[in-house]
Amino acid sequence: MVELLAVVAILGTLAAVIVPRVYSGNDAAKSSACHVNQGDIEIQVELWLHDTGSMPAGTLADIGADVNYFSEGLPTCPVDATSYTIDTQTGLITGHNH
Repeated sequence: MVELLAVVAILGTLAAVIVPRVYSGNDAAKSSACHVNQGDIEIQVELWLHDTGSMPAGTLADIGADVNYFSEGLPTCPVDATSYTIDTQTGLITGHNH
């Protein structure tokens, strides 16, 4: 019985150390995914500019609706689930500084 209690105590201690690290890694992964989405959108904006000769709308509504640029639809931020917008002068994503 004492041995079983010792095993449970060791497993509890390991869980207390490991679980917070797993959940903090989840936040870092979401932030990294947001940066990847930003890069993908900025590349597609450059292609749109090359193909059409003009920048897409700041809300990305026009380029997001075109399956040639985003076949699975325009991504949203995995950190806070908000939509991406661009600066129509620079073509860079605005906000989303996670």
